[in-house]
Amino acid sequence: MDIKATDIKNLREKTGAGMMDCKKALVEAEGNFIAAEKLLREWGMAGVEKRSGRATNEGRIFFAGDAAALAVVEIACETDFVAKNEDFISSGSKIAQKALSKKAKSGDEELEGMVKEIASVIKENIALKRVMYFEAKPGEYLHHYVHGEGKLVVVIRAASASAATFKNETVKGFVHDIALHVAAFNPMFLDQSKPESAWVKEQQEIFAKQVELDEKMSNKPAKVIEGILAGKLKKLMAEICLMDQGFVKDEKLSVSAALAAVKKETGTDFAIADYSYVKVGDAI
Repeated sequence: MDIKATDIKNLREKTGAGMMDCKKALVEAEGNFIAAEKLLREWGMAGVEKRSGRATNEGRIFFAGDAAALAVVEIACETDFVAKNEDFISSGSKIAQKALSKKAKSGDEELEGMVKEIASVIKENIALKRVMYFEAKPGEYLHHYVHGEGKLVVVIRAASASAATFKNETVKGFVHDIALHVAAFNPMFLDQSKPESAWVKEQQEIFAKQVELDEKMSNKPAKVIEGILAGKLKKLMAEICLMDQGFVKDEKLSVSAALAAVKKETGTDFAIADYSYVKVGDAI
């Protein structure tokens, strides 16, 4: 059957499939455009199933929303080349918008279907890894920062009793700096109130064992040992708790001290209530 080049071109533009695949589909569908499109989808989906066992260690994180509500979606793929593909990026952005409109906190049939659509066109194992939804409560402000072409996204949740606080450019700039800080240091906890008591006890036991095995400590008085153990725990907390870490823009200041300085400078009162660190490939 004689298939027009314009039909092949139009089918390719609509589906993103290869020229030869489009021609083959049109031939088998006897020139019926809709039937050919269906065939391409069927062939594409079959290809997705065949590739489903292949590792997806690359990917991209997409987001949609604003300071009131945000959706963050991680889509995994096999290669960095695909993660930078324009079709992949465009489709991923649409999926994030859909997740936002649905207030989705996990994948569902519709979102999974949209991901399979990408895979059917790009012909690589592509998977929806995670979906997160953030909504600001009254008095809260959401800020996100994207690093490394979608390889890392940080979401900061700030809170204040006054809605006008987050209209202040200095305050907004500081919240952004906190996002940069989290991206750089990936703290384990917001502050010292967050670790569970069992976790803290475990760290104390580890430090106690380290001191016990240190011959230099064998003749130290009990109070000195207690002080050393307390110092070790304090140092650990300063390393892993956001509010105790040295601020990314001035390591001589802790994040909590930097926050206090901004509050004093602007005459506002606000807090960093929570944060999320989402990196491509990290375990969920």
